[in-house]
Amino acid sequence: MKYAPVQNYINGQFVDASTDQTLPVISPLDGTLLSTVPMSVPKDLDAAVRSAKIAFPAWSHMPIKERVQVLFRYRYLLEKHLKELAALVSEENGKTMGEAIAEIEKCIELTEFATSLPQLVTGEVLEVSKGVECRTEHVPLGVVASIVPFNFPSMVPNWTIPNALALGNCMIIKPSEKVPLSVGRLAQLLKEAGLPDGVFNVVHGDSVIVNAICDHPGIAAVSFVGSTKVAKIVYQRATHHYKRCLALGGAKNHLLVLPDAKADMTAQNVAASMSGCAGQRCMAASAMVAVGNVDHIIQKICEEAKKIVPGENLGAVISKESKERIEHYITEAEAQGAKILVDGRKATVPGKEQGTYVGPTVIDYVKPEMAVAKEEIFGPVISIMRTNTIDEALAIENANPYGNAAAVFTQNGGMARYVIDRASAGMIGVNVGVPVPREPFSFGGWNESKFGVGDITGKSSIEFWTKLKKSTVKWNPEAGVNWMS
Repeated sequence: MKYAPVQNYINGQFVDASTDQTLPVISPLDGTLLSTVPMSVPKDLDAAVRSAKIAFPAWSHMPIKERVQVLFRYRYLLEKHLKELAALVSEENGKTMGEAIAEIEKCIELTEFATSLPQLVTGEVLEVSKGVECRTEHVPLGVVASIVPFNFPSMVPNWTIPNALALGNCMIIKPSEKVPLSVGRLAQLLKEAGLPDGVFNVVHGDSVIVNAICDHPGIAAVSFVGSTKVAKIVYQRATHHYKRCLALGGAKNHLLVLPDAKADMTAQNVAASMSGCAGQRCMAASAMVAVGNVDHIIQKICEEAKKIVPGENLGAVISKESKERIEHYITEAEAQGAKILVDGRKATVPGKEQGTYVGPTVIDYVKPEMAVAKEEIFGPVISIMRTNTIDEALAIENANPYGNAAAVFTQNGGMARYVIDRASAGMIGVNVGVPVPREPFSFGGWNESKFGVGDITGKSSIEFWTKLKKSTVKWNPEAGVNWMS
């Protein structure tokens, strides 16, 4: 085992869970046993909540300009340890080093945004009557929790950590049991940056801890990122207990390709979008709608896909179970009459035969009713459906229950605007295969890709992590009384 057993992080210390039950942490790259992770019980969560509640008064009453000094130092440490953090992400998740480095660079950007929050939460003040002043202030919620997935071991936690802490909350994070190592390292860096003990806590586990977070009376808000099936459960359970909840689910992102699209640029974008992070991201392109005759572009997509080699510029999928599930989708589509143009099944990497790899896969002549066209595959697979008109393509996109992202590839500005106005998704790209907004713009989809109000990053997150306090003040009794005072 390469690393020591994973521990919870409570009140600034790594501590053992109140259970002997653990799961192995296996590297998808080569099957190496990295560590073990504890399956914590509600008693462990109680300890974390107590720690956070004790830390909250002092942290929340600290001026925000002082709180973000911790995040300035944290940002420096992320940059200082970038390669180390990226190597850890690659080991436990299976990403290529290039992708893992990009993930840590995004963590740095997210933290930079959080350091700007003092300029964004200044509140408002107005003299509403002679000598009478109304003021608004953003006030932290208290103890909040974040439940994060396996596909971005550092970035998704940093969607919530910097903003929630800068705004004065204390946090408990529950990492995916598949990738528990990165968050532990982030906890160490936050402490080194000067974060007071108890402000940030980590509790590992499975659905037992997820349910306990939703139920715990000491937790005011819950964010979640994962599958739509679980997002719905978390949202319903947390809001049943009168908590704020923002739960991000799955996706089926459609790329609409028109005949006038720049062939080389489109092919490169489509191939990168479908295979980046081995397709294990909710912004991956997994469905392409070919509008009219775009065979020349499809040919180039296949050429680009063949340049993507498992173990070189394509990482592993998270587990053997994921590999089997992805390959089943491909086999099922082929049996239903789809044509496999590039086949990534049975991929292996010499010297890493125990790794879990799926090669890039391009499937043509897919029908909208097929599973590969409707369901989130979470692998380096793109399904091509063919239509004659843009309205037919939009009908396919609109019919899908998800709504994270959609993109159109065209050189026609009017057609691009037509798609932007009609696509049913929260994030739209024009000649961009992965239309993730950069800070300060927020990340969030529509429909069954998101449950709750607002977005998880950027300016929109301020409303989620705070509540608004309104005060009306009068100091001049000589002004008399009227209906406004």
